[in-house]
Amino acid sequence: MNIEEHIRIIKDFPKAGINFYDIGSLLAHAEAWKSAMDQAAEAIAPYVPDIIVGIEARGFLMAPPIAERLGLPIAMIRKQGKLPGDVLSYHYDLEYGSDCIELQQGVIKAGARVAMVDDLLATGGTMGAAETLIGQAGAKVVQHFCLIELDGLSGREKLSAPFQALLKKPA
Repeated sequence: MNIEEHIRIIKDFPKAGINFYDIGSLLAHAEAWKSAMDQAAEAIAPYVPDIIVGIEARGFLMAPPIAERLGLPIAMIRKQGKLPGDVLSYHYDLEYGSDCIELQQGVIKAGARVAMVDDLLATGGTMGAAETLIGQAGAKVVQHFCLIELDGLSGREKLSAPFQALLKKPA
């Protein structure tokens, strides 16, 4: 199935000159969503991860169906202040400011092989920061996976582990 047919492009959102690739329309089509998650699980399986990590927020939609297909647990990387208990934190710079992401301590075991998922890779800032955070937990990212990679933004160059996307689209 061609999942590209089920992803809307919203021009000039959230600001002029930006094309927003909306996976909401993909989620609304059960057969296309199933196909996308089947393809994702198939792409991730050869890396033999121990756990699937979803990045807030749309990575949370992908992690459960992929993990279910592979028989793996899930962990979440969230923005600062959203997770209870003891957390590991990583502050990083963005193009226009900074951000902080967190991971609950103990949810990923030291030495674990991690497959990280999100809907879209643009500049690679958040995914690269998440890879660093996984390293702080004593684990290793063995693969990054996104539904969409924006071409020309060099996001994959910020990642140490292999990267794969189902679609490559213009930024």
